[in-house]
Amino acid sequence: MPAQPEHTSSPHDSATEKVFGPRERLAIWLLLASAFVVILNETIMSVALPKLMSDLDITAAAGQWLTTAFLLTMSVVIPITGMLIQRMKTRTLFMIAMGLFSLGTLIAALAPGFFVLLIGRVVQAGGTAIMMPLLMTTVVMLVPDKQRGRLMGRIAIVISVAPALGPTVSGLILQWLSWRWLFIFVLPIALAALIIGVLRLPNVGTQRKVRVDLFSVLLSVVGFGGIVWGLSAIGESAAADHSIPPLALILVGVVGLGLFIWRQLRLQRDDRALLDLRTFHTRPFALSVILFTFASIALFGSLILLPIYGQNVLGFSVLESGLVLLPGGLLMGFLGPVVGRLVDQRGARFVLVPGVIVAALALWSMALLSDTSTIWQVLASHIGLSIGLAGTFTPLFSVSLGSLPGRLASHGSATLSTVQQVGGAAGTALFVTVMTVVSTAAAGSPDAVDAHALAAGTRAAFMIGGLAMTIGAFIAPFVTEVPKPSEAAQARN
Repeated sequence: MPAQPEHTSSPHDSATEKVFGPRERLAIWLLLASAFVVILNETIMSVALPKLMSDLDITAAAGQWLTTAFLLTMSVVIPITGMLIQRMKTRTLFMIAMGLFSLGTLIAALAPGFFVLLIGRVVQAGGTAIMMPLLMTTVVMLVPDKQRGRLMGRIAIVISVAPALGPTVSGLILQWLSWRWLFIFVLPIALAALIIGVLRLPNVGTQRKVRVDLFSVLLSVVGFGGIVWGLSAIGESAAADHSIPPLALILVGVVGLGLFIWRQLRLQRDDRALLDLRTFHTRPFALSVILFTFASIALFGSLILLPIYGQNVLGFSVLESGLVLLPGGLLMGFLGPVVGRLVDQRGARFVLVPGVIVAALALWSMALLSDTSTIWQVLASHIGLSIGLAGTFTPLFSVSLGSLPGRLASHGSATLSTVQQVGGAAGTALFVTVMTVVSTAAAGSPDAVDAHALAAGTRAAFMIGGLAMTIGAFIAPFVTEVPKPSEAAQARN
């Protein structure tokens, strides 16, 4: 195939609509499909742990590292992607991301034992961490403002539907095949995306040489890695022993994060920040990040808790507990483009405010679940939450990234992806911890926890989620769209 001519585009280029042709549309769809696959893989291991423990002869504590190590790698790499997007061409960075993901998938599929499987998951995570910021930045660079809402709706599908479908896909595969097929299933899709990207993906934006501040990288590892590791450790099963107390890890992470922020504030004066925090000077972006955190906590907290509740309280099988999440995930995917068009036509608040309210009401309805609830109550509550989150994620993407000047777009997308990971880990930890503490108190001791006590813990956890989204409902009306400030105006800030 003859080489395609390359071009770059700027978000402030007056010819943006003219260059948004078939090749640019192919680039967006390729990045969307690739991001969907890599994010789906993030939660595909959630119901595979019992089978892995049996086949690989490992403990639950060791098996949890397949998820914890993945989250840790993501939290460490994502903050660096803002700088990588500025330094490297789009196609090159895509090749690195999908190359790492494909290599990690192959290693995991062929793994002779637990240690090699863990290495495969870490390599996978390195590619996954790059993909979402790259997708969001490319959309901001390529897509005209009046069409951005529907594209952000498709990104919302990736970030919300893919994790929701992970347990379902995993349950379907494990019902009849070995755990290796979790990776064999994904590998040809990843390789096809990689080949198409090498041949057809255009380069967008303008690259510039940015010096890498190694001290910032180190602080990023300590800060984000410590927080996510600590939160994940809290959220793991009570059977897992930790040589390092989770709260100590979180404390180290908070100190590291504080130093990281201090370092970025100094470096951004000379445009050398690893993660430019001037994105928070824009009020719509700052408020969107807060709401996005609450929504991520609700999404990932419910994804971890509903299967536990279904299996241990209502007696669902692994497959049934995955399938109960399927209708809501599919509905969220269907609503993504619809919500995007509404955002383009009526504005973000028209969808955001009712979306957050519906999500809050759905979480409060989950706080009414008991050990006598039916599968239809669980299904209805999850569908309600899915509708609410579909109306939340899309306008937040559109407002937050659309409010930033082009030079901060890559840093904004990296920030949102980092918030998703930290919020997801926090949601998992918060929901599981509250459920464990309350159910143990209700039963009198950990050994006496039964379905009734576990249902009480589940209600308490969803009550916390409902409270968080209720706070978000008071914030949502203040998330307003403003004209994007000019580069000159931003430079004076």
